[in-house]
Amino acid sequence: MFRYAVEILTWEKESELPADLEIVEKSDTYYCMLFNDEVHTYEQVIYTLQKAVNCTQKEAIGFATTVDRDGRRSVRYGDFQYCEQAKSVIVRNTSRQTKPLKVQVMHSSIVAHQNFGLKLLSWLGNVIGYSDGLRRILCQVGLQEGPDGENSSLVDRLMLNDSKLWKGARSVYHQLFMSSLLMDLKYKKLFAIRFAKNYERLQSDYVTDDHDREFSIADLSVQIFTVPSLARMLITEENLMTIIIKTFMDHLRHRDAQGRFQFERYTALQAFKFRRVQSLIFDLKYVLISKPTEWSDDLRQKFLEGFDAFLELLKCMQGMDPITRQVGQHIEMEPEWEAAFTLQMKLTHVISMMQDWCALDEKVLIEAYKKCLAVLMQCHGGFTDGEQPITLSICGHSVETIRYCVSQEKVSIHLPVSRLLAGLHVLLSKSEVAYKFPELLPLSELSPPMLIEHPLRCLVLCAQVHAGMWRRNGFSLVNQIYYYHNVKCRREMFDKDIVMLQTGVSMMDPNHFLMIMLSRFELYQIFSTPDYGKRFSSEITHKDVVQQNNTLIEEMLYLIIMIVGERFSPGVGQVNATDEIKREIIHQLSIKPMAHSELVKSLPEDENKETGMESVIEAVAHFKKPGLTGRGMYELKPECAKEFNLYFYHFSRAEQSKAEEAQRKLKRQNREDTALPPPVLPPFCPLFASLVNILQSDVMLCIMRTVLQWAVEHNGYAWSESMLQRVLHLIGMALQEEKQHLDNVTEEHVVTFTFTQKISKPGEAPNNSPSILAMLETLQNAPYLDVHKDMIRWILKTFNAIKKIRESSSTSPVAETEGTIMEESSRDKDKAERKRKAEIARLRREKIMAQMSEMQRHFIDENKELFQQTLELDASTSAVLDNSPMVSNMALTALGPAQTQVPEQRQFVTCILCQEEQEVKVESKAMVLAAFVQRSTVLSKNRSKFIQDPAKEQRRQQRLRLHTSYDVENGEFLCPLCECLSNTVIPLLLPPRNIFNSRLNISDQPKLTQWIRTISQQIKALQVLRKEESTPNTASSKNLENMDELQFPEGFRPDFHPKNPYSESIKEMLTTFGTATYKVGLKVHPNEEDPRVPIMCWGSCAYTIQSIERILSDEDKPLFGPLPCRLDDCLRSLTRFAAAHWTVASLSVVQGHFCKLFASLVPDDNQGDLPCILDIDMFHLLVGLVLAFPALQCQDFSGISLGTGDLHIFHLVTMAHIVQILLTSCTEENGMDQENPAGEEELAVLALYKTLHQCTGSALKEIPSGWHLWRNVRNGIMPFLKCCALFFHYLNGVPSPPELQVSGTSHFEHLCNYLSLPNNLICLFQENNEITKLLIESWCHNIEVKRYLEGERDAISYPRESNKLIDLPEDYSSLINQASNFSCPKSGGDKSRAPTLCLVCGTLLCSQSYCCQTELEGEDVGACTAHTYSCGSGVGIFLRVRECQVLFLAGKTKGCFYSPPYLDDYGETDQGLRRGNPLHLCKERFKKIQKLWHQHSITEEIGHAQEANQTLVGIDWQHL
Repeated sequence: MFRYAVEILTWEKESELPADLEIVEKSDTYYCMLFNDEVHTYEQVIYTLQKAVNCTQKEAIGFATTVDRDGRRSVRYGDFQYCEQAKSVIVRNTSRQTKPLKVQVMHSSIVAHQNFGLKLLSWLGNVIGYSDGLRRILCQVGLQEGPDGENSSLVDRLMLNDSKLWKGARSVYHQLFMSSLLMDLKYKKLFAIRFAKNYERLQSDYVTDDHDREFSIADLSVQIFTVPSLARMLITEENLMTIIIKTFMDHLRHRDAQGRFQFERYTALQAFKFRRVQSLIFDLKYVLISKPTEWSDDLRQKFLEGFDAFLELLKCMQGMDPITRQVGQHIEMEPEWEAAFTLQMKLTHVISMMQDWCALDEKVLIEAYKKCLAVLMQCHGGFTDGEQPITLSICGHSVETIRYCVSQEKVSIHLPVSRLLAGLHVLLSKSEVAYKFPELLPLSELSPPMLIEHPLRCLVLCAQVHAGMWRRNGFSLVNQIYYYHNVKCRREMFDKDIVMLQTGVSMMDPNHFLMIMLSRFELYQIFSTPDYGKRFSSEITHKDVVQQNNTLIEEMLYLIIMIVGERFSPGVGQVNATDEIKREIIHQLSIKPMAHSELVKSLPEDENKETGMESVIEAVAHFKKPGLTGRGMYELKPECAKEFNLYFYHFSRAEQSKAEEAQRKLKRQNREDTALPPPVLPPFCPLFASLVNILQSDVMLCIMRTVLQWAVEHNGYAWSESMLQRVLHLIGMALQEEKQHLDNVTEEHVVTFTFTQKISKPGEAPNNSPSILAMLETLQNAPYLDVHKDMIRWILKTFNAIKKIRESSSTSPVAETEGTIMEESSRDKDKAERKRKAEIARLRREKIMAQMSEMQRHFIDENKELFQQTLELDASTSAVLDNSPMVSNMALTALGPAQTQVPEQRQFVTCILCQEEQEVKVESKAMVLAAFVQRSTVLSKNRSKFIQDPAKEQRRQQRLRLHTSYDVENGEFLCPLCECLSNTVIPLLLPPRNIFNSRLNISDQPKLTQWIRTISQQIKALQVLRKEESTPNTASSKNLENMDELQFPEGFRPDFHPKNPYSESIKEMLTTFGTATYKVGLKVHPNEEDPRVPIMCWGSCAYTIQSIERILSDEDKPLFGPLPCRLDDCLRSLTRFAAAHWTVASLSVVQGHFCKLFASLVPDDNQGDLPCILDIDMFHLLVGLVLAFPALQCQDFSGISLGTGDLHIFHLVTMAHIVQILLTSCTEENGMDQENPAGEEELAVLALYKTLHQCTGSALKEIPSGWHLWRNVRNGIMPFLKCCALFFHYLNGVPSPPELQVSGTSHFEHLCNYLSLPNNLICLFQENNEITKLLIESWCHNIEVKRYLEGERDAISYPRESNKLIDLPEDYSSLINQASNFSCPKSGGDKSRAPTLCLVCGTLLCSQSYCCQTELEGEDVGACTAHTYSCGSGVGIFLRVRECQVLFLAGKTKGCFYSPPYLDDYGETDQGLRRGNPLHLCKERFKKIQKLWHQHSITEEIGHAQEANQTLVGIDWQHL
């Protein structure tokens, strides 16, 4: 079976089968088979397929997805000709830029056999899972050599044909290999040997193939090479290291004349090929990753052979990409540099691991050292050829070197061989041999000048680039220098160059080294000829040259500081690895406090991606937890500040100046002097011990003296302060060094480090310059060196201390006193600041005036002063104060005939466009507020119902500069002042009730029962009239008779049409806002006449009030607490608008609405199917009734006041609500037995419940305790009462009672008083006994109530729970597991690529993929966008599980990403799951997201994000 499968899969002919399978009759049926590749994009393939096999786009997408998933797909079936034609079209269409798509026309029988072969292999894979014996037999069969000798076993044949197979076939047989060969150690070993033998061929196939690594057999190397025993065996038996390196070098064939690598232009194709070659480096890493504990001679020998091969590789890199300085004109073509650096980066870990292996065995180390040295000699064999030797001499020392100018000759930044040698040298210095038998070390062949030459050139190149001498070489050089110092490369580049110089200096006379260094820095002239500086500046040369020389001197001094001061690598100084990391962290945190991820990024990683930070961070830093935003930060412990070194060698220029500023600021805060002296350093290892002498060498002293002299005579010379600062630092280092030598000295030793004596001596005879010490004392008082005073003072203090130690006298040095710094007066500053702010404000006002912007034109052309913002002026506030005593003594009542009368306050507002002030009056021009209406399901209890949900209206603060952020077609615009997104305007009105209610209040107002009768009569009369109007005139005579019979109720004049009190512009605005609400809420075209407009306005008002009440309750805030002025304005304007809107609607329509709404409570013969009482939201009903009532009342002249109507409607609705609560209240018996003495409320409720019990035909549950019922009623009705209080407060303008303005106890009694309800609500039923009985009966007889009580349907119970977002798990990994089990619902069990969780309802969706796109309003949209329309009416909150990102969507065009509520232990989010730390839910952040949702602020949030980040606007949100 296995053989059959292998044969058929590796079969190459397209139209005939192997001989033993060939059939006699061959039909002419072929498949046109399209294969996957990684070059063409989805779009190209879809487009081509549509042309080639003329299918729809949907089908083409299907084809493309399958090809991408399985590696091949037949796109056409038919005779040979038919398929061939499709093939030619595809090939022709895709061969323009790249190689064409691979297409084969295959005979159907071959396709059938191949599919069968695949099924067979997967079946085999499953079967061997049940039996170990079978698995071993399969392995044996697979590895058995065939008749053709080498490479003829089935496993070999499959491996070697890997790159010819398609994706699907590969993954099937890779699975089989993994479940068979790799499960058994014996066979794993045999397979590993086959793999290593064929390694070269497999890799070459992979490099030429274009499938991703994960689909190639080469990817199995990770399974084999990472097993330590296998890796060692393959190194010793198959010489694996050498094979890998040789294979790698074979692929990089381009070399220059010297045999170095040469890379062509780094095109996309080059990069693609190069990336494939690099995978070999990973294999090398896998082999080296586990280090040997014991060495056999075989292993030593084979490792050193591999090391030889590796040196060959590095030799080809030594000196690659050489560059020459451009003089005169800028470089024309940026040279190729990326490939060389990519190679360097990839090899960094391998180089480090090679050194780690060498360090484990001293024999290997010494051998490797010799080999490396030999190769370095070969590279620089012609080191002095063609260069003229010259002699340099300063201060009586002279040295032979060669003439070489970095700025004129070729120089390269790539020196891996020298750097490897430096690394090995450090290891030698650490080894026992170095301590015990230094004479055994292979150091005799070294020539220090040769060792330091190239690293020195490299560092000089960096210095010259900083000095701006290489500007004309373009960006490629700048980038190379950047990477040379970058944390990714510096370990094996910059750091090793410093070590190499340290090695050189420790083996030669420091004076000679310094002279060579001066010569390479091209500064020899300046320091070797006295008075050169004077001549130099007197000739007033080119400013550029002076600047350049200054920078070079600074850089050279910096380099000396690094050579002496950087001894934190184990082997150079006597330290261990943790000291090195500690020091890195201390210096990173000296710049600023950092988050964990930032810190990790700034530290070098080893081959296991570890930085070693965790083990030491506690010792040097404190962790500060994050708040609601931001992330956790590490702050440096104050005691670590003394270890700060200003000239730390891993600081970039910017970091150095930031760190310096931060540290000085810290010292000033702690009232210390601001000097930043060099820290105390650990001692050098024996091999490097002679290094310190550079500080007291004659040439060094000469350099110091020269610079100080320039500073003393500061006008005659070109010098810079940073030059002086570096010299001072060096002097400080020398003093610290001497002090340490003195502290650690034993009796018989003499301290040879005598820096203090040398700086006390004056200069040599001819010019008798003063001593360094004398010059320092002169400089201490120089006014132009204020900054450095502290440092000089510190140096002199330390000098005295050392002198004291040398004299061994007991007197302690006198402490210097410090002058206190006076604070400059800040008063003048404040004045200037205030003046500046005033000026800015003036300019802003002018700008706004000028902004009669584009946006309004889209909206309304006529009235320019519409856009408005309320600024209630002092007039209104003073009015409140005047009548406050009157208000405070009486109980406040918000509605009914007894409503508290409040003197009307005059309101003045200022237009934000023309700055005119105007009083809000009925007859004046309209002043409006910008508003934003949106659909919402935040309070929905059943999302599957597609009701036309009411709109939520709210002024929005959204600042979007880009005009794509609002949709002109939908009437959106930005508020001209704060640029909020808005889509309509609300007019500012006076309390409308006072305007309609102009008639006298007659004292005897009807009771509820009588009032209901009156209203019912009026409604009847209206209905008859409507009928009259609608019937044709023929039957007029008959109607007349009816007319006579019809008695109008007393004082009712249906022919009366009230006059509209409002001015034209206000009427227009009322219509505008009403239409906008209707348009957005129902998603229809605007139509002012539509009868649904008033309903939408009332609904919008009710819903907004309900949602604000919910938010306040959820946060336990008082009902009338200080609302944000924006919400307050919104509710006030919205309520008043809704109350005034009937004046612009047709009277008969509003009356019709009233009749219908009224009928749902007071049944009426004419109205047909009435809603069941359980299905009505009582607050919406109340708002509708109250606001429609004036349309009926205006024709009633019988003296019933509007207030009475309000009160009766309110009472009626409240009663209905109580019945609603009693019918649905679930009775939890348990735990309620403690009977409280029954008060009147309890008895009343029980009585009412009995009545209900009778009316429902005893379907209602048995009677629980009265106390329990009353508690249910109270709790259930609270939200309703709160909403009513808000509504009547804004409608009638009665101030809220002070008790409701504070949070605390239940405000039930206060609410009842404010709303003129009895405290015992059941009294409402008792007072109007005769009518309530009828009402209750009619409510309970509804068929739906019966069904509910019999359990056939459910209803909402009260108080309604607030909707919450779904509960998220504490640990993020459980979400990842949930998502990984989720497969795309449309593409048959395939894993979804971007599983996304809806946080509103918990559905998992397959986002951002072609497979799950659906059509919505004529556009293709992704799964998330489609889901927002069903779940959140266009607004959605999602969590992208694989990215750990929250996604906000609003409509099809708006969206943004938001930070997720999951944090790691360091208080950071991990968007994209890049760092992979365990994540846990942060409840506060999740609450914040929930709050945004409750407040309907998602759209606003998206607006902020899009304004802050322009790239968000370009994303196609609808495809997510």
